[in-house]
Amino acid sequence: VQLQASGGGLVQAGGSLRLSCAASERTSTRYHWGWFRQAPGKERKFVAGITWTFGYVYLGDAAKGRFTVSRGTDRNTVFLQMNSLKSEDTAVYYCAAMNSPRQWSTSESKFDYWGQGTLVTVSS
Repeated sequence: VQLQASGGGLVQAGGSLRLSCAASERTSTRYHWGWFRQAPGKERKFVAGITWTFGYVYLGDAAKGRFTVSRGTDRNTVFLQMNSLKSEDTAVYYCAAMNSPRQWSTSESKFDYWGQGTLVTVSS
């Protein structure tokens, strides 16, 4: 399965962006979804995620109060709504999918599939 992320771009501080990620094909596999980001010169970090079965939402510290994560009705599309963006949110954002029989984790090593990344640049 390939993941296609989109929606990145240049935005002023305080603005909003909505990232999308879709699986390239319909499958019967069930996925937990996650969003990660990697700022220049820094390690990739967990941003937000949502589980397959009940849609439980997990937010990293940087996302709390500003970002929300949701799924499409078919659960094979995931969105990251980012509000009140700050310059420190500038990063490449990656979506990732984890086969859902696996227990949810925020560790990137637990995710099976990754999108190509989409660049978000927040100007101050």
